[in-house]
Amino acid sequence: MSLLTGLRLASILLLVVVNTLVHALPLLLVGLFKAALPLAAVRRACNPLLTGLAESWIAVNSAMIDRFTSARFDVEGFSDLQRYGHYLVLANHQSWVDILVLQKVFNRRIPLLRFFLKRSLFWVPVLGLAWWALDFPFMGRYNRRQIARNPELGRRDIEATRRACAKFRDIPVAVMNFVEGTRFTPAKHAGQASPYRHLLKPKSGGVAFVLDAMGDGLHAILDVTIAYPAGRPSMLDLMADRVPAIRIRVRKRDIPAELASGHYQDDRAFRARFQQWMNGLWEQKDADLDAMLESPAGRAD
Repeated sequence: MSLLTGLRLASILLLVVVNTLVHALPLLLVGLFKAALPLAAVRRACNPLLTGLAESWIAVNSAMIDRFTSARFDVEGFSDLQRYGHYLVLANHQSWVDILVLQKVFNRRIPLLRFFLKRSLFWVPVLGLAWWALDFPFMGRYNRRQIARNPELGRRDIEATRRACAKFRDIPVAVMNFVEGTRFTPAKHAGQASPYRHLLKPKSGGVAFVLDAMGDGLHAILDVTIAYPAGRPSMLDLMADRVPAIRIRVRKRDIPAELASGHYQDDRAFRARFQQWMNGLWEQKDADLDAMLESPAGRAD
């Protein structure tokens, strides 16, 4: 790494830290006030303030991407979106850059994106408390072996999903779900023997729980596909201006009535139908990625 690149990265990182502190500290104060007075009227008054601070933080981060990188954003399918709607957002996941991309392209176009986070992330300095103040749900995300040994762990995550969705019904929201459950890598792809060329297998359970808990509180599904024609980038690649192009395709989908509610865990037939539907979405997404990854220079894997 050259001295110039090192200075560039240090400067950008400092600006990110300053932007985070400037927005997170008042956000925490409002969040603590809301928690100290758990009244419906207080929550209704505080939620717009919290959302506005989060959207401002995202807007500054996005402005820095525009200012300090030459990354070209090629977006498709952004018509007919409602800033005050209720959406379930599904996306493929390749890099931590995905989160910045989603925040940049959706900020103030749809409600604030809220992610289901691992419970350990609550302890991330500053950001963990900010996510808590914004009602991001924290979950254990236990694996199958852990749940098999102790089924109560799986029920805890289901209840956490229901509690979060109960809050989300009262505010404009975009519930974000990386359906693969983890970032794509060739090793994970091979380990799964995934039938898709560019994707890991989708995990349907979390999607089913959100649809069941939100019911008719959701307007639509936003099926988002993210592609990096020059190869999967790291956050360092983005800050060092080594990401020439980012392609995003959004498909707005109706929620199938027969899948809007059902017992995913207990009803084997419903689970099979739901998984078949998710697999169909993933087949379409894999085909979309084939087209989106085409570029004159080819991919730089």
